[in-house]
Amino acid sequence: MENIEHPENTFETRELNVNLGPQHPATHGVLRLMLDLDGEVVKRCTPYVGYLHRGIEKLGEHRTYFAALPLSDRLDYISSMNNNVGYVNAVEKLFGIEAPERAQFIRTIVAEMGRLSSHIVWLGTHVLDIGATTPFLYAMRERETILDLFEILCGARLTVSYPRIGGVRNDVTQEFLDRLYEFVLDFPKRMDEYETLVTQNRIWKDRTVGIGVISAEEAVNWGLTGGTLRGSGVPYDVRKFFPYDAYDKVDFDVPIGKNGDCYDRYIVRVGEMRQSNRIIQQCIEKLPKGPVMAEEAKFTLPPKDMVLKDMEHLIHQFVLITKGPSVAEGEVYVSSEVPKGELGFYFVSDGTGKPYRMRVRAPSFVHASVLPRLCEDGLIADVIANIGTIDIVLGECDR
Repeated sequence: MENIEHPENTFETRELNVNLGPQHPATHGVLRLMLDLDGEVVKRCTPYVGYLHRGIEKLGEHRTYFAALPLSDRLDYISSMNNNVGYVNAVEKLFGIEAPERAQFIRTIVAEMGRLSSHIVWLGTHVLDIGATTPFLYAMRERETILDLFEILCGARLTVSYPRIGGVRNDVTQEFLDRLYEFVLDFPKRMDEYETLVTQNRIWKDRTVGIGVISAEEAVNWGLTGGTLRGSGVPYDVRKFFPYDAYDKVDFDVPIGKNGDCYDRYIVRVGEMRQSNRIIQQCIEKLPKGPVMAEEAKFTLPPKDMVLKDMEHLIHQFVLITKGPSVAEGEVYVSSEVPKGELGFYFVSDGTGKPYRMRVRAPSFVHASVLPRLCEDGLIADVIANIGTIDIVLGECDR
């Protein structure tokens, strides 16, 4: 049979452009990544956001400070309690008021419950994206208990609006405290189950160790915060550096990593879950007696039971919700440590009952920008691990 010679330069290799998302399950349905591939190696990764944009910041500027509170629930809807706490703390600083001590302890309790709930969702979905199903089912079991406790506390499970300007909506009941304390005592055993399934699993380590490495200096320069920053060995935590509510009255450690890879960020967040459990237990044991709403009639909503039976209280609530209190002109920025990182609220007041400007420093937006750095020169499969390890939610990314 005659040999056929192929002309030179008949074949050529070129980069392939592929869209990962927004339909891909790991991209939450609203994140699009344009990947330039050389075989299975990612040469460039370009994130496109905005598919979930709802204009929350601009909406907030057309509502009173009280009426805009539920908007904060819709930022990171996985941890709405934490968003509420950050929002009311910022508004209270602008108003020049402070919540009672009991309310501060209750806020700390619900914020750490929100951190546990968020980290549980992160853990379950992160390992599910990489291929493990059982940890997800285990994790949802504990999250359901936390949501049940939220329902006992305020009647809502996901978007709660429980913290209020000047305090909290209602006091905690003994039933809530008893069931929460029972959960706190049981949770370390549940954490042991998660770690038995995941921490030393050889497939998990193959998919995360040495993947998405970023140094401490780079992490700071990129503006990373939360577990994504602490995984690179930077011990920055707003709760330690700028304590708010009852965080200066409890003892807790800040877990940090060494190598700045996906595995270290996993270890850090698992450690944070144990510390959150520890904080909740201390707050329950130290919970002081007293009111749960500041006695600042000009800046706080009246008790609901009085609104329902007294005309003056009804009018007071109506005016605060629809017109708002007159606030001195000025600006304020207050940050808090939410599950995803540092959440900041920036308000500019023009003296009316509505913010002239409202801006949100959302950690997910900052962290989404670092994806090109983490994915470059890695494999397509590593992109999925990198998306999970930065723990973003597009609700606050797009705002």
